[in-house]
Amino acid sequence: MVFLSKIYTKSGDDGDTGLGDGTRVPKDSPRVAAYGEVDELNSTIGLVLATCPDTPAADELRAIQNDLFDVGGDLCFPIEEGETGGLRVTPEQAERLERLIDRWNEPLEPLRSFVLPGGSAASAWLHLARTVCRRAERAVVSLGHTERVNPHVVIYLNRLSDLLFVLARVANANGTADVLWVPGRNR
Repeated sequence: MVFLSKIYTKSGDDGDTGLGDGTRVPKDSPRVAAYGEVDELNSTIGLVLATCPDTPAADELRAIQNDLFDVGGDLCFPIEEGETGGLRVTPEQAERLERLIDRWNEPLEPLRSFVLPGGSAASAWLHLARTVCRRAERAVVSLGHTERVNPHVVIYLNRLSDLLFVLARVANANGTADVLWVPGRNR
């Protein structure tokens, strides 16, 4: 499917890039920004795995990295009227995340305060990945205001940010080492 014999092409030197369908667009177009945010999210999850190899759900996070290439591929190909095929994110991918959320969240105590990002290194990295995921989700929603977007992309990113939050709690000794927000603490 992918064959890269040469890494630089010089075709983007004037500030535009090619989408999956061959269309040329500015590198700062909303579509390129959206899949660029997804790429950053994928890299952030890579940092989680590289710096904290004992991260909870490491195998699942590697599978999610693969899903995120699907998300980027979906965003890279504009949706054609009447399209029925192609590499598109499916409802089943978000449903798989829901099952993971349920499984990892079940043993955690319910929250009675917001959680501050931090605690263990793995938790802090997972919180960073969660915030990058939310930014990617916002970029896709923004793109959807002007162009057609597969709605399952937004759903997938929304579920993924929830999963990353749960995994951040799991990485904090199943939530017992969470750093909780104390409203007005420093007034």
